[in-house]
Amino acid sequence: MKTTTKLKRVLLCFILLLVISGLTAFPVRTEIDFLIKHIGSFPPALQEWIKHLKSSIDATPDVILYGTDWLAFAHIVIAMFFIPVYLDPVKYKLNVIVGMIACLGVFPLAFICGPIRGIPFFHQLIDCSFGLGGIALLFWVYTLINQIERKKLNW
Repeated sequence: MKTTTKLKRVLLCFILLLVISGLTAFPVRTEIDFLIKHIGSFPPALQEWIKHLKSSIDATPDVILYGTDWLAFAHIVIAMFFIPVYLDPVKYKLNVIVGMIACLGVFPLAFICGPIRGIPFFHQLIDCSFGLGGIALLFWVYTLINQIERKKLNW
């Protein structure tokens, strides 16, 4: 498969996953209600966490949950910064580097703010998996861009 085609496929996957993860932040109440309906499918420790989330979300005014709408919007906006990379990977390589730095930033955020907010360790690991998955895909894109650059320079 051609390097450019591979790069576009990997980048499109990254963009779609970023948008999907953002879109899941909109229906927080609906999602937690779904989890409560299927609570028996989860291990006991996770059931307790889901119940805690349900009571917390129920006690949260909509004006505060508006923050999750902005979180969703931010994911979509960040995804748009990778469209130029899709169109001209070499020219917009810096966007990929910044994206990888942002993915690395997930780790200190999760491990510093998670305990402060009382987030269980397993949930912090789930958050970190987004950073790890994102940096893996973006590093692959970065590597493919470097291959394209070398071919253009005949190295």
